[in-house]
Amino acid sequence: MANTVQARKRARQNDVQRERNMAQRSEYRTAVKKVRKAILAGDKSAAQAALQISMSTMDSIADKKIVHKNKAARQKSRLSAAIKAMA
Repeated sequence: MANTVQARKRARQNDVQRERNMAQRSEYRTAVKKVRKAILAGDKSAAQAALQISMSTMDSIADKKIVHKNKAARQKSRLSAAIKAMA
């Protein structure tokens, strides 16, 4: 346990930031799952619409460095390729 005042404050700040990061990471994962669900359903137009919405979410979370920007780019690329492969 932290003993100094500044260490206690840092511990409080870390708890708040960790909860915020976890919530945003969960939002990121939910966005990806929505696109995957639309792809599995076979609805190309719904999948494209879901991808457009989730791309902005993924970019904003990557900009905040909650997930790495390359991970976001990789997932966006794979999702768009999966939608493109739908016939």
